[in-house]
Amino acid sequence: MLIIELIILLYFGYTTLYSLIFLVAGFFYKDTKFDLQDSKQQVSKFCVLIPAYKEDSVILHALNENLKISYPQKYADIVVIADSLHEDTLNQLKKLPIRLCVVSFESSTKVKALNEAFTQLPDDYDYALILDADNTMENDLIQKLSQLHSFGHQAIQVQRAPKNHETNIAVLDGLSEAVNYAIISKGGHVLGLSPGLKGSGMSFKYSLIKKTLGEMISIGGFDRELELRLIRNNINIYYSHNAKVFDQKVSSVNVFKNQRTRWISSQFHYLKTYLRTGISALFNGNINFFNSAVLRNVQLPRILNLGLLIMLTILFLLFQQATYLDYKIWIALLLLNIAIILIAIPAKLYSKKLFLALFEIPVVLLNMIMILFRLQGANKKFIHTPKSTITKT
Repeated sequence: MLIIELIILLYFGYTTLYSLIFLVAGFFYKDTKFDLQDSKQQVSKFCVLIPAYKEDSVILHALNENLKISYPQKYADIVVIADSLHEDTLNQLKKLPIRLCVVSFESSTKVKALNEAFTQLPDDYDYALILDADNTMENDLIQKLSQLHSFGHQAIQVQRAPKNHETNIAVLDGLSEAVNYAIISKGGHVLGLSPGLKGSGMSFKYSLIKKTLGEMISIGGFDRELELRLIRNNINIYYSHNAKVFDQKVSSVNVFKNQRTRWISSQFHYLKTYLRTGISALFNGNINFFNSAVLRNVQLPRILNLGLLIMLTILFLLFQQATYLDYKIWIALLLLNIAIILIAIPAKLYSKKLFLALFEIPVVLLNMIMILFRLQGANKKFIHTPKSTITKT
């Protein structure tokens, strides 16, 4: 029993210390400052890639917003990769000033869609920005990305700010991502480590992303494998909190659960795939790859850790006479984790909506724990996360 308790303590002690170090480091993050009036800056040509798998309900609205960006249209091609869209949607897309790549697969994935689009597109682009079908860009996003790329950054992740708060689940989904930005993205940036790719709001040197994705066959979590492949090739990922895309957050518990099932499954899949390589990288001095391949992937999602810690604290408190470790250790770890999350939440998010959303946490925690029993085979099939009709930003 003592060995089991020590293993559990080792895991939660590690995840708590990791979050604490990155949270503290994040306080030293300096937001990117842009000079968008620089007349000497070269105008780069961008390809905005939007894989759209069964996204009829959101794609048209998002496109109409994205076509309003201030970047010169002849230097920014918006490319919709239409997979399993309705004929009516396709006809409406054909009327818009975009490139339309219609694809069809027996089993769809984002990697397949993107790679097929590359075969249909010319190679005269400087950079490629990948968005989800529901994402909308801030007006000057591409100017900001062009400036960042001109500084030598080949891979960039921008902030994905929530655009909807219509349900408590959507609020919690946005809150979860905001906490990750405060800890993993900002803290990692300060420590010289990859902030992690998010699947959208990602910009790359065009030739780099075309070559890298062309070597991939990922089913779930393609952004995790993409990140690992880039870092293994010594290409660091730059995080900019001041550059944004607006992202539609999931609005129901079932969709939230499906999304997290996909994420956790892919996380452990790539932990298993890259464990040896990651450990070898540590001994070769590549701490960045070791962090992304092992240190981050070995951790359960923060909210799931919190739920398990609550359960463990109650159990050790009730059965303290039958355990070896003092129950006060678990109370201390639980309180420290709660404090880390509360500090990581941006001040602007503290509101009545957040307070009301907190009542959903027990349901979310229960569903997160249930996910652990349904991971088998989840990474072997594409799990689509449907989005509701977009609300205006």
